[in-house]
Amino acid sequence: MIRLWFKSGTPWVWLNAAAVSTSLIMVVGVLGLILVRGAGHFWPSPVVQFTYQEPNGQIQTIIGEHVDTSITPAAMAKSTGYAMADDEDTLVQYLIKAGNRDITGTDFRWILERNVKQQQSPAELMVIERREWGNFYGRLVAVKESGKIIAEGAEAWPAVQTKIDEALTVFKKIAHLEKKEVGAINYSLEKLRLKQKKLQLENLWDTEAEQRIAAEKAELEVEYKKYQAQLSELYQQIRRDSLVAKTESGAEIEIPLNKVVRIFQPNTMSVFDKIVHYGVKVVEFLTDEPREANTEGGIFPAIFGTVMMVMMMSIIVTPFGVIAAVYLREYAKQGFITRLIRISVNNLAGVPSIVYGVFGLGFFVYILGGNIDQLFFPEAAPAPVYGTPGLLWASITLALLTLPVVIVSTEEGLARIPRSIREGSLALGATKLETLWLTVLPMASPAMMTGLILAVARAAGEVAPLMLVGVVKLAPTLPLDGNYPFLHLDRKFMHLGFHIYDVGFQSPNVEAARPLVYATSLLLVLVIVGLNLSAILIRNHLREKYRALEG
Repeated sequence: MIRLWFKSGTPWVWLNAAAVSTSLIMVVGVLGLILVRGAGHFWPSPVVQFTYQEPNGQIQTIIGEHVDTSITPAAMAKSTGYAMADDEDTLVQYLIKAGNRDITGTDFRWILERNVKQQQSPAELMVIERREWGNFYGRLVAVKESGKIIAEGAEAWPAVQTKIDEALTVFKKIAHLEKKEVGAINYSLEKLRLKQKKLQLENLWDTEAEQRIAAEKAELEVEYKKYQAQLSELYQQIRRDSLVAKTESGAEIEIPLNKVVRIFQPNTMSVFDKIVHYGVKVVEFLTDEPREANTEGGIFPAIFGTVMMVMMMSIIVTPFGVIAAVYLREYAKQGFITRLIRISVNNLAGVPSIVYGVFGLGFFVYILGGNIDQLFFPEAAPAPVYGTPGLLWASITLALLTLPVVIVSTEEGLARIPRSIREGSLALGATKLETLWLTVLPMASPAMMTGLILAVARAAGEVAPLMLVGVVKLAPTLPLDGNYPFLHLDRKFMHLGFHIYDVGFQSPNVEAARPLVYATSLLLVLVIVGLNLSAILIRNHLREKYRALEG
């Protein structure tokens, strides 16, 4: 009976179902963890004041956010040197984000639950998000303008909110002038310098060219001095205001408002206030640039770089993959050579991605890019233009990496098209090229999109080859801007996958970086899902469009 049951195949069906269910549960669990940890990073946590007794008996006050709790069995705690009471079964520790790294030297500290004498959440405790040194936790004492106190006590809080709004407005003006206006002038000056050097190398330098370039430089320098005067005035304005805050130890420090991003009192915030704060933080995360060694601020450059690279990779890999598949299926003589090529293509899909990165660095960057620099950009020497890792080489390297996927998917799609359709088209007087272009390729387009979907899914998450051919920790400028030729393929870029690696494994402040790793991972998953959904919608549209022909 059992033998017949096994022969029926029922156990294997149940085994496959159990394996699929287990895989789905694991995937959902991982995504759930990323979602909870990533999305919860932006919610304002209450600030707690702990009255804590140190092991030497000294009582001190600790202010911060209760981030995590660690529960250690008594036996393990004793083996690590902790003294345990007879009635203690576990050692409970709290991880506190105490901030004030410029004062204490660290953002986080562990405290023992049994040594906490009291904990409370006073309404006046505040959080200051700073551009440097992380968060500050303490109490607001006074607000200063030009070194003089203008508000203190109960009047200090509304005054500091007004001053911070003014400082943020000035900061945005400074950022706009430095990155847009002054940046464009510096870019133009560099172009003029290279143009001048090129004319000298080609022996075309004369008095007229010298006067023309000198005139252009003079105009740019006049504009530069005008913007410098505006910047000087704005810097004086933003450095005028500051606040005085009291730390957990009772010491008072002065914090310039030009170093402050926002200030809030989470213990007094209503649910609506927290929702608004959460939305503002999410928008900042998606639209701002990173700060504090990528552990604070936003990741817009990484989002932009990832999407730009994937789009360029798709534009490069699709025509090459389709042409290769069409040749192998429609034109190449089916024999030993063709079978060998198919085996080689399939094997290329299994080559480790870092090998593609090494090939891209050696061939695309050093050989191809170096020769392009010698032929077209000799004036830039010794600084390389295309002979250095950049967006173009990263896109081509990933296109090469994903090319086998597109070839195999497209060829399978071409193989599924009935031979009668080709013969019918030829019988009606169409040439082979017309049959291929007007009938076969449109019907195989869903398979092409399937290959593209797989290529996008793999390319968007690749990190190893990008570390060699273009990605960097922090890119000073985006590959796309308002300076001619607008799209700068030679520039390095940021990538979400590398950002996760850098923040998670290379950050000097691991505890502060951990929430951002989850948030960035969640965003990377959403970006990949969004790109795939777009391709799937296009594929489904094409499939419905040509379903009648397939029937």
